[in-house]
Formats: sequence, C-alpha cells, structure tokens
Amino acid sequence: MSDKNMGILLESGTNELEIVEFTIGENKFGINVIKVKEIINPVKVTKIPHSHPNVEGIIEIRGAVLPVINIEKALGSSISEQGLNDKFIVAEFNKIKVVFHVHSVSQIHRISWNDIEKPSEMYQGLESLITGVIKKEDGMVLLLDFEKIVVDINPAAGINKDQIKKLGKRERSDKKIMVAEDSPLLRKLIHDTLGEAGYSNLEFFENGKDAFHFLDSLASSGNPIRQEIQMVVTDIEMPQMDGHHLTKRIKNDTRLSELPVVIFSSLITDDLRHKGQQVGADGQVSKPEIGELVGLIDRLIL
Repeated sequence: MSDKNMGILLESGTNELEIVEFTIGENKFGINVIKVKEIINPVKVTKIPHSHPNVEGIIEIRGAVLPVINIEKALGSSISEQGLNDKFIVAEFNKIKVVFHVHSVSQIHRISWNDIEKPSEMYQGLESLITGVIKKEDGMVLLLDFEKIVVDINPAAGINKDQIKKLGKRERSDKKIMVAEDSPLLRKLIHDTLGEAGYSNLEFFENGKDAFHFLDSLASSGNPIRQEIQMVVTDIEMPQMDGHHLTKRIKNDTRLSELPVVIFSSLITDDLRHKGQQVGADGQVSKPEIGELVGLIDRLIL
C-alpha cells in the first residue's frame, strides 16, 4: 500500500474511520489509516548502540532516516524471529515519522467510532496501551495508543509543560474549558499544562459522546452557553464519537454554535487540516504543541 492507493474517502464529521488491521502473534490490532503513509516489506535495519530496547534501529526510506519500533517488544513480549509475512508500517503523526514492525497486515476496515468500546481492565498489562476495542465475528481488534508507544521511547515527543512556564504567572480560573480526550495520560498532561497557563477550571470527558451530552444538558437549561462554558478543546480519535463529529454537532446546533472549538490532535497536518475546517473548527493544533494551543485559547477566549 502507498499514499496513492490509501487515500481517505470519508467525509468529515461522519463519525467513521478506516483502520489497517495487523497482527502480533495471535492478536489482532488496528491503526488509523490516516496515520499510515505506506506499508512495505522489511528492509535491512541499522542497529544503534544504547538505543531504547523497543527500537530495532533505523532505516532510510525516500531520503529520510526513520526509527523502527518493534510493536511486539513494545507490548511486553520477547521478540520472535522475523517471519515471511512481517511488514513495516510507515506512519506519521505528532509531526514525526516512524516505522512500526508488525507480524502481518491483513485488511482495511471502515467502522463507526460508535462501535468502538472503551477498553476494560481485562487486558492485564495492556490497558495503558489500548485506546479502543472493536468486536468482530472472527474476534476482537484492539486499537493501540501509538502516541504513548512513541513517548515511552522519547519523552520529548510528548506534551512539555516547560513550554508554558515562560508565560509567567497567569490567572484564568474564571474561564471554564471543556476538554474531550480519551487518553488518561494526555488528560493528566493537559490538566497540568493548562493549569500552569492559568486555566485551572477544566471539565474533562473521555469521548465526544459524553462531552456532547453534557453540552446538550447545559443548553437545555436556557442560559446562554457561553455563560456556562467558554471553550471546547477536543481530540479527534475517541471511542463512541470522534472530535470531528463532536465539532460538527456543536456547530450545527444553534444553541451551541457560538462556542469556540479547538481541535488538539496528533492528526493535524497540512493534508488533513481541511477536515477540521469542513466541520467548523475555530482552530486546530497538532500535538504536542501545547504552547501553540494556549496561545490560541488566549486569542479565542479572552
């Protein structure tokens, strides 16, 4: 598969996504097609001394030198010998490119975020790396938190509170911001970082569906929505309802449409920015640019 024949055909805000299904051992996993640049057969990897144990080494592809992460190792298993069906998934998100080594790639599925369930504690040891569960007739497909896999290797790739400290002491607690983000790790980081920027009055939701129900209940009270909430910050990839669909629902509701919505996601790229524009987002910021997010909040909320 390449960029050319993996084009996304989905309209913005439909609450659907396409995933590439791959395997590690007997287990099936999925990655959002939007993150996938291409899928190639394994090539020779140059090992790097003293690198993270999950990193096999580096490869050169199309003039770029990219790290190769062994997903089997990242999931806590010992690395098995390379098989005939092994593949390299070349991915891009959070403004970085990386290669994931998997055992096989099977097919692409189009599904609704509404059919993706939140993982439970039954996935012993894996729950921190699973963002959603898709139940199918031939078994379950688990969606992995690829951002966390990368940040565990390179913490600098994640949200950095130091970007905010240079702003100095600020008081913004009279401004209430609603945040929709499914990752517990990122909810904590966003909480701490926006708090550092003075925005301590935050309401968090694990998915767009819960967030919209909350807004709907506030709007039903009859008070102008901006008296209750001053802004919404949302991720894109979330079970039940994604951030594009949440934004579309807000902007299409006359009671809520004046509410500023900022999409804060690893999927914000020049090629995909139009999707957020189509659903009416007031701003879009790529993770992990938290300083840029705070600057945008300042402009839209004050």
